[in-house]
Amino acid sequence: MTNKIFMLMTFIGVPLSVIGSLMHWSNIILFILYCLTIIALASYMGRATESLAIVAGPRIGGLLNATFGNAVELIISIFALKAGLVGVVLASLTGSVLGNLLLVAGLSFFIGGIKFKRQEFNVFDARHNSGLLMFAVIIAFVIPEVFSIDMNETKTLSLSIGISVILIVLYLAALFFKLVTHRGVYQSGAPKEVHEEEVPEWGKGKAIAVLLIATIAVAYISEHLVHTFEYVGESFGWSELFIGVIIVAIVGNAAEHASAIVMAFKNKMDVAVEIAIGSTLQVAMFVLPVLVLISLFFDQSMPLLFSWQELIAMVASVLLMVVISNDGESNWFEGLTLLAAYLIMGIGFYLL
Repeated sequence: MTNKIFMLMTFIGVPLSVIGSLMHWSNIILFILYCLTIIALASYMGRATESLAIVAGPRIGGLLNATFGNAVELIISIFALKAGLVGVVLASLTGSVLGNLLLVAGLSFFIGGIKFKRQEFNVFDARHNSGLLMFAVIIAFVIPEVFSIDMNETKTLSLSIGISVILIVLYLAALFFKLVTHRGVYQSGAPKEVHEEEVPEWGKGKAIAVLLIATIAVAYISEHLVHTFEYVGESFGWSELFIGVIIVAIVGNAAEHASAIVMAFKNKMDVAVEIAIGSTLQVAMFVLPVLVLISLFFDQSMPLLFSWQELIAMVASVLLMVVISNDGESNWFEGLTLLAAYLIMGIGFYLL
């Protein structure tokens, strides 16, 4: 039923998005239309990556979900940078960190926990990811803010470029560590549940084709979506920060949101956690640094400088996730705790 709804939204939304942009419909109508269409397209990306995940295994499957989920946000952010909306880009990346660690993981733990009283995931992966989260958010994001106090804009940008390069190199090294040199070395001591062998919804070729077509469509719609932000913000009284942290982050990460929840409901917590935390690491250590480097080719460069509200929210989210996930187990109450934290921060950003 849900797939039919998303199919209807896609086949109606894509043509209407093209027609609406050419005929200059109301910005509010276009904003809603673009958001719904991107979410529908993201569902196709989620189904395609889920098909590939069944073939590739939980780690690579989680990485695929995170990568193609973040592809949507990366595309939106590039067009936002081109339009000079640096604040929206930084806020959307903040929203991705909060959304993945609190909303996605929270919903996954909560919904999975309602069906299963106690769910387990690889504790060694959880601890490995905890260290990277602490590094990426607390060190790589806070340090530029601290040192930039006594720096001019040129030196701050140089610091941001240096940190961005280091983050990208470390992220690639982390992938090499997890998928090559130490693949299968750290296994959970808990006995693995026997799952029925799954058949992917789509074959490998069809899944890849769907990903490519959906990505192209998302790129086209994202370019037009960015141009509606200013008008919509003024109409509803939304700040640039709220649009980025909540609206853009949720729309841009819809694919992995849905995939993680589905995996948790199927008791595949290794994949669900890999999507939520892996996506956060990819945003912090790859997407954001890449955007900093890409911004050098536009009129307005983007240094790695967040507002203190964004920094505190991200640091608090990381610390909460580390405490909750380090035991390699989850339940519905832990999920509810993460969701409560997300709602509190959402209210704060809305009223800011």
